[in-house]
Amino acid sequence: MTLASPGLTSEEAAVRLDRDGPNLLPAKPPTPLWRRVAGQLRDPLIVVLLVATALTAFTGDWTDMTVILLVIVVNTGVGVTQEVRADRAITALSTLTAPTARVVRDGAQREVPAAEVVQGDVLVLAEGDIVPADARLGEAAALLIDESALTGESVPVDKNPGDEIAAGTVVLRGRGRGEVSATGAASATGRIAALMVAAAGLTPLQRRLVGVGRLLAGVTVFLCVVVGALGLVRGQPLELMVITAISLVVAAVPESLPAVVTLSLALGARRMAARRALVRRLHAVETLGSVTVLATDKTGTLTEGQMVVRRLWTPAARAALTGTGYGPDGEVEGDAAPEAFAGLLTAAALCNDARLIRGDGEEWRALGDPTEAALLTAATKLGLDRGELNRRYPRLAERPFDSARKRMSTLHRLPEGRSKAICKGAPEVLLRAPALADDRALLDDAAAEAARLALEGYRVLAVAEADLPGIPEEVPEEGLRLLGLVAILDPPRRAAAGTMAACRRAGIRPILITGDHPGTAGAIATELGIIGPGEPVVDCRALATSDGHSGASVYARATPEQKLALIEDMRADGEVVAMTGDGVNDGPALRRADIGVAMGGRGTEVARQAADLVLADDDLDTVVAAVDEGRRVYANIRRFLVYGLSGGATEIAVMLIGPAFGLALPLLPAQILWVNLLTHGLPGVALGGEPAEPAAMRRPPRPPDQSILGAGLWQRVIRIAVVLTVVTLGVAVWALHTGRPWQSMAFFTLGAVQLGVALGSRARPGSLANPALLVAVAGALLLQLAGLYVPLLRDLLSTEPLAAGDLLIVTALSVLGYAAARLDRILHREPVPEAVR
Repeated sequence: MTLASPGLTSEEAAVRLDRDGPNLLPAKPPTPLWRRVAGQLRDPLIVVLLVATALTAFTGDWTDMTVILLVIVVNTGVGVTQEVRADRAITALSTLTAPTARVVRDGAQREVPAAEVVQGDVLVLAEGDIVPADARLGEAAALLIDESALTGESVPVDKNPGDEIAAGTVVLRGRGRGEVSATGAASATGRIAALMVAAAGLTPLQRRLVGVGRLLAGVTVFLCVVVGALGLVRGQPLELMVITAISLVVAAVPESLPAVVTLSLALGARRMAARRALVRRLHAVETLGSVTVLATDKTGTLTEGQMVVRRLWTPAARAALTGTGYGPDGEVEGDAAPEAFAGLLTAAALCNDARLIRGDGEEWRALGDPTEAALLTAATKLGLDRGELNRRYPRLAERPFDSARKRMSTLHRLPEGRSKAICKGAPEVLLRAPALADDRALLDDAAAEAARLALEGYRVLAVAEADLPGIPEEVPEEGLRLLGLVAILDPPRRAAAGTMAACRRAGIRPILITGDHPGTAGAIATELGIIGPGEPVVDCRALATSDGHSGASVYARATPEQKLALIEDMRADGEVVAMTGDGVNDGPALRRADIGVAMGGRGTEVARQAADLVLADDDLDTVVAAVDEGRRVYANIRRFLVYGLSGGATEIAVMLIGPAFGLALPLLPAQILWVNLLTHGLPGVALGGEPAEPAAMRRPPRPPDQSILGAGLWQRVIRIAVVLTVVTLGVAVWALHTGRPWQSMAFFTLGAVQLGVALGSRARPGSLANPALLVAVAGALLLQLAGLYVPLLRDLLSTEPLAAGDLLIVTALSVLGYAAARLDRILHREPVPEAVR
C-alpha cells in the first residue's frame, strides 16, 4: 500500500481488528482477593503464628491469642495492599496511548479511537500527537520525535521517510504519514508491558524471614517436645506437661516479630515521607539497606532532563555557561567578555522557532524543540531579549530544518533595505559546505573543536551568517561566515555527584544504564565519578539481549530488554540491586530490581507505578537517606531477634535444667505466658523504633546471602541466654534452699532480666531518642510487679508476694540482664573498614 492510496476500507479494518485484536496493551488477569490472602498466610512465620494462635486458644490464653491474631491480620493486610498497588504498574502504560488517532480510511482522513487502529492503517501525524502504534514513515516534513520515554535518548530524533516510529513517542515538530506495522502487544510499548507482567520476587528481608520462620518452627517444636517428655519421665501429670509444652512453644516463638518488622518499616516510611519520598511497598525501606549495586538511568535521573548550553566557541574566544533550567539565572565564564558572544547568541536566538514561557509557579517552560529552547536560554543569560531582537530583525523567510540538509536557515530584515541570512546546523555538514566564505584553516580549527566537544558528550551546533545588500526572494546559503559553535548538554543534577560518592562510602557500587549515546553516557559518568577518565563504556548495540553483564560500570544504547537482562544478570550473581529511573523504558527494570526508585517530578506514570519508592522532588540524595533508613530497620529487626530469642531460649533452658537442681517445675504455664506477653509485647515492638547507629553508612552492605541470624547473632543470643539462665536459676535455687517462695522469685527474675536486656539493646544508651521503649519497659515492669501483689493476678498466676528485701535483691540481680546486653554489644561491635572511613 502506498501512502497516497485511500488506505484501508472500513470493512478491511474491521476484519483486521477482529483478527489481531484491539490496539491495547497486554494486561495481567486480576488475582482474586482470597488468593492474595492465602499467599500471605503461606509465609512460614505466619504459619507458626497460626499454630501459636491455636495453642493459646487451647490453653485459654485469650489475651495472647488476640495479640497474635492482630499481628497476623495487620501483616496480611499490609502484604495484600502492597500486591494490589504493584499490579497497577502495567495499567499506567495506557496513559501513553492517545485516546484517538487520525487515519486514512475509505479514501478520507478520519479520527478513530486509538484502540481501533489496525496493522496497515495509514497514520496522519502532526505536532503534539502521541503516536498510537508502531509505523513506518512514507512522508516526513521536518518531523521531530521525542523518544526519551521509550529509549532514554535525551535529544529528540529527526525522522525521514522509511524510518520506524514507535507507539508512545511524541511528535514535537513537523508532520508525517506512516503505515502501521504493529499494534497492541506487538508494538514497542506492548513489548515493554509484557516485560512488566512477571511478578516481583521476595525482597531480601522477606527471604531471610522465611528462613527464620522455618528454623524457629523446627527448633521450637523439637525442644518443647523434649521438655514435655522429660516432665512425664519425672512423673509430672500428662495434662500439665502438655500445657507446659504448648506454653513454651508460644513463649519461644517471637510472635511480635511481624509487628516489629511492620512498625520498623512503617516508621521508616514515615521518615521517608518527610523527605518527600513515597514508599509504595513497605519492605522497600529495608531493601535499600541491603543494596550492593545502584543501577541508575541517566536522563532525568542523574541529569536535569533538559538541554542546556554549556560551552561557547568563536574564532576569537571560548567560554562556559553556568546555571540550569530555562530561566535567566547563570552567567558566562571565560577570559573574554560576555559581549564577545553576543553575535553568536543573537543569531542562534533569531534562527529559532522555540518559545520560553512562564508557568503559574513562576517556573520557565519551553515550547518547541528542546535544543532551540536551550539556545534561547543562553541568549537570555547574556541579556538578549528575544522580543526585542525580533522587532529589530524581523524574519522575512525561512528554510526549515530537514534531515537531508541538517540545518535551518532564516532571512531577516536590516535597516536601509539590507538583510541578513542566518544558518545553524550540524558542524560536520555546515563546516564542509562550500557556502562558507571563511578560510580552510579556521574551518579546520572549528571542526577539531566540534569533534572534541562531541567526544565529551556534547551536542554541537555551528552558527553562521551573511549580510546581504538587498532582500532576496529566497533564503540564500552562500557567502556565510562562521560565527561559532554552541555545545549543548543535559547537565548532571547538583546532588548527583554527592550521591554517587556517598554510595561508594557505603560500599554500594553505582552503575549507569542508559539508552543515550556512549559519548554522552561516558562524559556524565566521568563527571559524576562513576568511572575514571578513559574507562570503557559498553555499547549495548553490540550485545545480544541474553548476554551476561561484563562487570562494567556504564552501559549505553541499552534497550528496555537489555536493561532488564542486566538487572537479572546482576541479581543472579548474588547482588542486591536498586534501580532508579523515570522513563517507560525503565519500567521493566524498575519492576524486576530488588527495589525500584522512580523520579516523581518528571518521571512517567509507568515508572512511578512500577517502582517501590517514588522521589516526589526528584532529589537523588534522598536515595542515600533511604539506604540509611533501610540499615536502621534491619539493625532493629536483628536487635529484636537478639532480645526475643535470648528470652525464649532462657525460658526453655530454665525448664530443661531446673529439675536437675531440685526445681520440679520451675515455672507454671500461666507464668510463662505472662512473662512472654510482657516481654514480647510493647517492649519488643518499641525496639523497632530505635534510631540508626552513627557508623551505619560507613560500613559496607551485608552479604546478600547472609542469614538474618548470621554475623554472630546466634552467638550473641546464646551468650545472653546463658547469663539470663544462670541468674534466673541462681535466684530460684537460692530461694529454694532458704525457704523463700522460689517459683515466684524465678517468675519475677525471668521477666525483669529480659526487660534489662531490652534497655541494654538500645542503639544509643543514655539518650532519649526512643522514649517509647523506656515507657514500655517501665509499664511491663509494673505489670510484672502486679503479678506478685495484685490478688486477682496472683490467683491467675499462682504467685506469692515477695518481702521487700527479697524484691530488692531480685531487682538488683536483674540488672545483670542489662549488663549482659551492654557487654555483649561492646564485645560484638563491628569495626568500620578502613576503605570506607
